[in-house]
Amino acid sequence: MPPRRPRLSDSITEQIERLIVNGELKPGDSLPSERDLAKQLGVSRPSLREALLVLEGRGLVQARRGGGFGVTDITGPTITDPLVHLLQRHPSTVDDVFELRHGLECVAAYFAAIRATDDDAKRLHKMSTTMSKRRNVRDPFEDADLDADFHMAIAEASHNVALVHVMRGIFNLMRSNMMRSREVMYRQPGNVALLDEQHAEIVKAIVARDHDAARAAANLHLSFIQNSLREIAAPALKRTPARPKPKT
Repeated sequence: MPPRRPRLSDSITEQIERLIVNGELKPGDSLPSERDLAKQLGVSRPSLREALLVLEGRGLVQARRGGGFGVTDITGPTITDPLVHLLQRHPSTVDDVFELRHGLECVAAYFAAIRATDDDAKRLHKMSTTMSKRRNVRDPFEDADLDADFHMAIAEASHNVALVHVMRGIFNLMRSNMMRSREVMYRQPGNVALLDEQHAEIVKAIVARDHDAARAAANLHLSFIQNSLREIAAPALKRTPARPKPKT
């Protein structure tokens, strides 16, 4: 029996999936209009409609109110939100999050230095400059948003599809961790300038295409935060009275 001839809609489905995997279509992006997308792919609109229904069934795109389709955020809500709430109730897991960030963000900086485009480099420089200009504001909530966006941009500059999708999946977790860290670190005003300088060093190494320096700068940045948190928190822990032992 001869193999089944692939339908045109199957080919269209694969093309759109490839755009999502490659990061050309990002979570939340709206797909072009049916007419424009059919023209862009060089296919008929009925075949495109069939492909979109298949993608919707797979949970990769979703119909928008008022018409059209958008790319589904297939990682964020289902992975991050319950995890964020769980870790917020257990502060002792802060080091676990930093270990995870160490692995991902150092790798991201390393490959960003190898693969970043000129546009990537300009974007990172602009984001780093924006954060440093907020030095006198010191709002841990807004600064954490900028910080998380900055490290996400480094991951995107790595052009490693798997890494980008994983980083997007833990974005809320990263942002929560950064907010809690900045709340503690802002007790010592000098830390704000140091964080800005460390971000600038990461960008400098990426722009210089020095992958080893970029990874080292990311490692130094995260190690500094982790060690600072321990030093700042240590006196508070010492002042906390010990729990009385239960009577036997």
